[in-house]
Amino acid sequence: MATPGEASALPSAAIEPPPGGSKTFAQVLVNTAVANVTTSFLWFALTFWVYLETRSVLATGIIGGAYMLLVAVFSMAFGTIVDRHRKHAVMVVAGLVTLIAFSISGGLFLVFPEAMLLDFSAPMFWLFSGIILFGAVIENMRNIALSTTVTLLIPTERHANANGLVGTVQGLAFLVTSVFSGLSIGLLGMGWTLVIAIALSAAALAHLLFLRIPEERPAHDGERRPLVDLRGSVTAVRAATGLFALIIFSTFNNLIGGVYIALMDPYGLELFPVELWGIVLGVSSTGFIIGGLAVARFGLGRNPIRTMLLLVMLMGVLGALFTIREWWWLYAAGIWVYMALIPAVEASEQTVIQKIVPFTTQGRVFGFAAAFESAAAPITAFLIAPIAEFLIIPYMNSDPGRASLGWLLGDGQARGIALVFLVAGILMTIAAAAAFLTKSYRRISAQYLNAAEVVASDDAESDPSTVPEMTERHSN
Repeated sequence: MATPGEASALPSAAIEPPPGGSKTFAQVLVNTAVANVTTSFLWFALTFWVYLETRSVLATGIIGGAYMLLVAVFSMAFGTIVDRHRKHAVMVVAGLVTLIAFSISGGLFLVFPEAMLLDFSAPMFWLFSGIILFGAVIENMRNIALSTTVTLLIPTERHANANGLVGTVQGLAFLVTSVFSGLSIGLLGMGWTLVIAIALSAAALAHLLFLRIPEERPAHDGERRPLVDLRGSVTAVRAATGLFALIIFSTFNNLIGGVYIALMDPYGLELFPVELWGIVLGVSSTGFIIGGLAVARFGLGRNPIRTMLLLVMLMGVLGALFTIREWWWLYAAGIWVYMALIPAVEASEQTVIQKIVPFTTQGRVFGFAAAFESAAAPITAFLIAPIAEFLIIPYMNSDPGRASLGWLLGDGQARGIALVFLVAGILMTIAAAAAFLTKSYRRISAQYLNAAEVVASDDAESDPSTVPEMTERHSN
């Protein structure tokens, strides 16, 4: 059996999933999927609505960047809250706050004219969009809690597969969201879109109230703790050698991802009408489902970190090439493959954290990682949106721009965005390749593989039928 020290270092070995834990996890997963569909539905709809009414890349960049900035600001507090309270209570509070935020935004839409809400130089734009984004951001507290329930409810050897199912559900949510957000804005308008979001939020909250997650009340030492436990988060991350480097790499990856947040929808809306663009996104997001199911079926291999870096290199190549010409099928196919890789990349990081970080601090580590990684994307989005709108796009639409780079990017109205995607993809590929050469990669890989061996040994000791097999393996 694991010693107390090993149990604290290997949370999966210390946490014994309750009977029926997998069924409970499935219910939590479905409920979270409904909530994710709702918040993504309204967030996507807001982005579509603002761009169609203003035709401003800057406006969509502000919305996307503001969302990621809010995630970064609140994630560490979310992680602390998740560690200090039962996961079911955390999810209920998050659902309630989201419902209230969406209801307030619906009231503002009724009171103020659309022209005032669409003027992003006026305070009502920021208030209306900010309330919607805040309601969507609160949903991330549920997602952090969901990641910890994998450790709580699922056996260690099935963590990667469970994380793959999380990716599948997120992909399904993205599919539904992409299709219906475009259709809702195109056919119903923003008002009815808000009504739908409020109704779905209420339904998800009602269902959640009837779920039960078996979990003991987290232990408290009686001392008053800050809402954002920065010291505890940093201590938990530093306790796992190389984990901070993994988070830094994911942060750089998100720095490049900010380019896609700012420019992917504008590029798609230049190629397709809004209703069709939503359908294209929906069909492309089946890649999420296929990728998540592949992880759920086959896992992530012996070393998830190596798997992650290889896939990120492939994502960089795709990001550089899927707008190399203004062909709708190339863009759609590139998005599909890109999305198929995302569940494995995200599941890799989650699986490593779940194995080498104690359960009692996993919420803070997930929150710390989310804060760092999310903070990178708005930096890029806020920088690249005005640069693209005022410099790169006009240059590529000019005669000198076409003459200098037309041989590489072809001709079309969105060649400026294509140039930004090309450079971002090349940088992502180089960064992932360079990560293989670092000492941090070797350290975190060694720690994960050592943790896996200890857990396997503990399982063998608890199951007498495996002892001869283990003995023979070590004798060889």
